[in-house]
Amino acid sequence: MAPWLAAAVQMTSTEDVAGNLARAGALVARAVARGAGLVTLPENFAWLRISGPDPAEVLDERAPGPILRFGLEAAARHGVWLLLGSVPEAGAAELGGRIHNTSVLVAPTGRVAAVYRKIHLFDVAIPGGAEVRESDRFAPGAEPVLAETALGPIGLTICYDLRFPELYRTLVARGARVLCVPSAFTAHTGKDHWEVLLRARAIENQCWVVAAAQYGHHGANRRSYGHAMIVDPWGAVLACAPDREDIAVAEIDFARQDEIRQQLPCLGHRRL
Repeated sequence: MAPWLAAAVQMTSTEDVAGNLARAGALVARAVARGAGLVTLPENFAWLRISGPDPAEVLDERAPGPILRFGLEAAARHGVWLLLGSVPEAGAAELGGRIHNTSVLVAPTGRVAAVYRKIHLFDVAIPGGAEVRESDRFAPGAEPVLAETALGPIGLTICYDLRFPELYRTLVARGARVLCVPSAFTAHTGKDHWEVLLRARAIENQCWVVAAAQYGHHGANRRSYGHAMIVDPWGAVLACAPDREDIAVAEIDFARQDEIRQQLPCLGHRRL
């Protein structure tokens, strides 16, 4: 397969859904203009909650809400694979009023190709910052998701999942060549852990890692670290967004990945 370009978008989302979608649309267009075949948006790209109720949507292509409609139309208009980093998905009655934090991969046809519900939920009190308890609002997903696409097999994860390497090893065992990690990493944890963990997941799985990110001050005491980046299977950071809304773009070359896996065949040396 010929090399292709991936883009990781960096945004500063707020509770203004319309404004977030407008800026996301402009950043997607910029990535497509750069030649990206896969564009990834960060976690909570359309709605980053500070205090208000979540604008949860049922993920129904026949009657999409505004966030899903944006994704379907943008992917079809640009003819691109588009990852909606996470969408607040209305939950079933048995979830007790909680919703899912859900990644949606949209094909260039404007159809949903894969849906992943975040498995690991972030329940943390940040020193000197916000207390985040995702489990108060969100129900955890239960299934790893590998999306088979024309670009290759893509493993879907979200933010806090990054701290649980067994999820990534499961995806690679199923055939993942690219791992997506759309995130809203806190500034407090991100400065020490974000790049280290992304590079670790790339190295230990000999995979491409594409990590869209939230950046900056979202309101109240909520801040995100940023540094959206793309990491190669050797652990080298090929592209990293600056400290503003922007995009990181890099080439995905499976021949390079095959070469790395052949030279250092550690995936075949597993004993456990």
